[in-house]
Amino acid sequence: MRPEAVIFVGIQGSGKTTFYRERFFETHVRINLDMLRTRRREQLLFKACLQSGQSFVVDNTNPLATDRARYIEAARVAGFSLVAYFFQTALRDAMRRNNQRAGKSKIPPAALAGTLKKLQPPTVNEGFSKVHTVEISAENQFVVT
Repeated sequence: MRPEAVIFVGIQGSGKTTFYRERFFETHVRINLDMLRTRRREQLLFKACLQSGQSFVVDNTNPLATDRARYIEAARVAGFSLVAYFFQTALRDAMRRNNQRAGKSKIPPAALAGTLKKLQPPTVNEGFSKVHTVEISAENQFVVT
């Protein structure tokens, strides 16, 4: 079985990190700029996953196809299966979840709106073998289609 490169796409507060913890924590390394703080550290971890054949999840907003392209080609060349998860959420719902955060993890509302404005849903034309849509139900459960 080929290792898997999973790329999350969605605005802040759309549930990406919680989804990672529920679905991928046991099997995939989490690559996240909030945690790693610099692109250099992110690249080091990304390259280590590629070289070792370790499945990973890029848990960033990745709103533009150009943001995602930095991972796609390298993972494809390394023999990884590429899967996107698009977190579809209304701005008001993301803001509500964001308001439950504290400290540095709370994102300014203008940043949330700015990310939503430039958000480009991922497509198989980018190189993904699968593109899933993730929504959060009224019961606060993830629904993947």
